[in-house]
Amino acid sequence: MATATAKDEAEVKEHTVVILPTPGMGHLIPLVELSKRLVRHHPGLKVCFLIPNDGSPSKAQESHLRSLPPSTFSYTFLPPVSFHDLPPNTRVETIISLTVSRSLPSLRSSLSSLSRSTTLLALFVDLFGTDAFEVSREFNVPPYIFFPSTATTLSLIFYLPTLDQSVDCEYREITHPVRIPGCIPLPGSELFDPVQDRKDEAYRWVLHHAKRYPLAEGILENSFAELEPGPLKYLLVDDPSRPPVFPVGPLVNMEPPSSADNGKSSECLRWLDEQPHDSVLYVSFGSGGTLSTEQMDELAHGLEMSGQRFLWVVRSPNDTVANATYFSVNNGQREPFEFLPSGFLERTKRRGLVVASWAPQAQVLACRSTGGFLTHCGWNSTLESVVNGVPLIAWPLYAEQKMNAEVLTKDTKVALRAEAEGESGVVRRGEVERVVRGLMDGKEGKEVRNRVKDLKHAASKVLSVDGSSTKALAQVVRRLLDAAATSSSS
Repeated sequence: MATATAKDEAEVKEHTVVILPTPGMGHLIPLVELSKRLVRHHPGLKVCFLIPNDGSPSKAQESHLRSLPPSTFSYTFLPPVSFHDLPPNTRVETIISLTVSRSLPSLRSSLSSLSRSTTLLALFVDLFGTDAFEVSREFNVPPYIFFPSTATTLSLIFYLPTLDQSVDCEYREITHPVRIPGCIPLPGSELFDPVQDRKDEAYRWVLHHAKRYPLAEGILENSFAELEPGPLKYLLVDDPSRPPVFPVGPLVNMEPPSSADNGKSSECLRWLDEQPHDSVLYVSFGSGGTLSTEQMDELAHGLEMSGQRFLWVVRSPNDTVANATYFSVNNGQREPFEFLPSGFLERTKRRGLVVASWAPQAQVLACRSTGGFLTHCGWNSTLESVVNGVPLIAWPLYAEQKMNAEVLTKDTKVALRAEAEGESGVVRRGEVERVVRGLMDGKEGKEVRNRVKDLKHAASKVLSVDGSSTKALAQVVRRLLDAAATSSSS
């Protein structure tokens, strides 16, 4: 049954699920969407976010959390931890893991306070939060993992301890494809970034968490069977060596942007409304994705050469030096537009719109004129595209995005790949022109477009009242309520 019965509603009245997100909006956004579905389909359930951090909360975090109704949601930013002892080149996976481990005393204090006023049903952590398990169990609260990325990456996490023992070299040096259970064969060089240097502390942290995944009571996966049939078929097989997996995706933010963004939102959406159906390529590399000056120039020329309509969210390149040369009299930093080729904006103004830094992505992808998405293959962005039936050009940058690109192009087949040139890693303008025309106006583009339309309907179905993702989440809630009832009677 998809939603709670009257009996269930009475049982969950004063029950709280605690969510511990690791740093980064890419982790917080799907956890917020998960929490919305929890309270929407299971009235009486409450959610409390306890958020570790290493400084002041970002405006994006606070804005996202303030949008939640306080009657069912609450949030606390745990006291910030210090990283003064870390070298300047410390990888983000190490920092994220240490943010959690150094916040455990604060987490313990917060759980103690919460436990006096409500029954704690579970602690949900995301992929790098497993060090919180022991604190959770101190309060007899079952720990669960919410995995915000692909089922393919989750399969790799489970396989990593075996791979670590069986391979002596760096994974990028493996001469044959890596065969992760349930997944298509992947080149070792395409495995996600933190495992590409086995001498780095980040690799040891990922391996540390991978070995602790079996300690979770269950894992909620942000995907669905039609999107990743092979990995999920493998993960859903009962196996005593790993916890049960519940596919609850796709969880994406589909709500309108905040009022603070309305000016830029209106400009983008008004322009899109004036364009023909399926004619615009949306170009964005996520909230943290930037290009080099050379790559930005090649992309601009390629878009111009393609002759296709486009909406490009452009950011200043990542290889500029923050000195006097790069400051303007207005706000200090050079405008992203200043790095575009001379005359580009004027030459493309009749068929292109370039905006600085941000666009209302969920609304852009929902527009009838949006016919393609050139993306870094972050999983949140990918799912947003899938639920709107928008085909992709895969342009991975970091994290697990190369793995995602392989899956999207060779397994799911909803994307075309923009191929970089040799060791330079630069996608040249001719390749940009080729892949953009191929997606927007070619035979291969029609094939991926038809495939993603099918997945759009499948996504809508799994999220419906009787859909498989809704039922999987209800199954998790049932497990939590049963465990709480057993605990209170013993």
